[in-house]
Amino acid sequence: MKVRKNVRIVGLERAQLSAEVVRRYAAGESVRGIAESIGRSYGFVHRLLEEKQVTLRPRGGNRRSACATSAATD
Repeated sequence: MKVRKNVRIVGLERAQLSAEVVRRYAAGESVRGIAESIGRSYGFVHRLLEEKQVTLRPRGGNRRSACATSAATD
């Protein structure tokens, strides 16, 4: 779902967009990835998630590589 640039998103359109953003974030997609795909800023997507009181994941993602993880378990 692409969103028009420089247009305020309110009402039903904002509610629908928020629901989609929350669903995609819960499925594991990054805030930056969602923002890029809908054509809006990181801050906009972050605000939508905060408005819906979504607990945000810690920054940085998974810091352990597959090699480091398997070597530690050997």
